Amino acid sequence: MSINILKGVVILTVTSNIKTKSLLINVAIPLAVGGIAALVTGGGFREYSEVVQPPLSPPSWLFPVVWTILYILMGFSSYLIYESHDEDSRKALTLYAIQLAINFIWPIFFFGFNAYLFAFILIILLWIFALLSTISFYKINKLSGLLLIPYMLWLTFAAYLNLGVYILN
Repeated sequence: MSINILKGVVILTVTSNIKTKSLLINVAIPLAVGGIAALVTGGGFREYSEVVQPPLSPPSWLFPVVWTILYILMGFSSYLIYESHDEDSRKALTLYAIQLAINFIWPIFFFGFNAYLFAFILIILLWIFALLSTISFYKINKLSGLLLIPYMLWLTFAAYLNLGVYILN
């Protein structure tokens, strides 16, 4: 990024070094994780609407919208780390991959098997690995870490919903 002053007018020039293929792959990975998990647990969403839900439960149409946005943010965040070539990027991306794997299996246990207690344990584990990923990403690239904060907030809310469903059902 550079700032030029031309006849008293400040001109901000942003140079872009975005590697499109790498960005698309990094965004596609979490979207695929979420999409495949949704396909595997398809029928469970109907059952979820029939269980007693805790206060503040959002309408079911909101979940795929929020998750899609979060997966895109996660993908862009991982792209920044992948392209940083920082010496700690491999460790950070490993933590990210672990949390993605847990993110994949959580809905299978929650929606597919209705194993609400085990799913709650999984989402706590997911939250821990997501936090470790967020911290690692932030140390390498501040924007990358900040992009994961909405994900952390949503996981916290999802853990509340998960625990509520377990207690109420």
